[in-house]
Amino acid sequence: MALVYKIIPAEGWRQARLAGVFMGAAIDLGDGYIHLSDDSQVAETARRHFSGQNDLLLVAFEADALKNLKWESSRGGGLFPHVYGTIDPSAALWAKPLVLKDGVFEFPEGWRG
Repeated sequence: MALVYKIIPAEGWRQARLAGVFMGAAIDLGDGYIHLSDDSQVAETARRHFSGQNDLLLVAFEADALKNLKWESSRGGGLFPHVYGTIDPSAALWAKPLVLKDGVFEFPEGWRG
């Protein structure tokens, strides 16, 4: 089972769960798809795009369970998972805090699929 991950502010995920749909963060809406990362990409995604931010969640999904998921070339030629459309929050396997400590993200224990 291949997992993909979304880093999101806790409040944004709470709102998505209440609404029953995750439409994406501002960057996702601007780009026209929801940015995700696989387990080899997520630490760099956190460092590059969420530096200095607190109150984040790491949300895991089974890649095969996501509708409209495409793997597309991005930074460095790597293939990144993108969802064209929305995500049902109930598809999440789990959501765990992504803690920023002394400027470095500490990933939750056992987070890798």
